[in-house]
Amino acid sequence: MADTAQISLRSKRRQPLRVLVVEDDAVLGMSIEQELTEDDFANVTICSTAECSIGKLKSEKFDAVVLDVHLADMSDGWEIAELVDALGSEDTQIVFQTGAPDEIPDRIKQLGEVLSKPYAPEDLRNVLRQKPRASLLSRLRPR
Repeated sequence: MADTAQISLRSKRRQPLRVLVVEDDAVLGMSIEQELTEDDFANVTICSTAECSIGKLKSEKFDAVVLDVHLADMSDGWEIAELVDALGSEDTQIVFQTGAPDEIPDRIKQLGEVLSKPYAPEDLRNVLRQKPRASLLSRLRPR
């Protein structure tokens, strides 16, 4: 009976099917991928560079992007978040992960949730199940 209730509860939650993880720490990237795939996130793609992530964002559609703010090849990863916001639909969810959340400008924080490293894996899973924030373009459109 408990298994049925748990399955029913899980099916009611929004769960991204395709997740892009932008993380230059290979061990952390693989750990996030494992956590998400074990929790039934259908497809997790890992990019360790800004160049890789920009290429993926231009060629593929993602339901969510988990973004390390400080990448080895880009000083501020929020430029990637701005690209996601510009290219993606209002259904693309952005999650920032950083050890320095105060360094993210307020206008960028409006694009998604911020998780401070280190964080518990369930924190990321819970955020990914939430409804994404409205994109910049949708916030500017008259209602």
